[in-house]
Amino acid sequence: MKASVTVTLKPGILDTQGQAVRHALLSMNGRQITDVRVGKLIEIELDEDDEVAAMKIVTKMCDKLLANPVTEDYDIKLLK
Repeated sequence: MKASVTVTLKPGILDTQGQAVRHALLSMNGRQITDVRVGKLIEIELDEDDEVAAMKIVTKMCDKLLANPVTEDYDIKLLK
């Protein structure tokens, strides 16, 4: 089974990388750009066929290593 984890900064957390990208897009005449938020996508291959077990495994990975629970949110999608 494959898991796709999207990690993003929580609302209200300053996204300096997103602001740098926004500034670059504005300099490219992207006047309609009002905000940019940058996150990360992590794809994990699991040797697990049970969706409930896979979700528990990936959730534990996110809580312990892949995301900072103080400043980041994460979303897990399981793919077959």
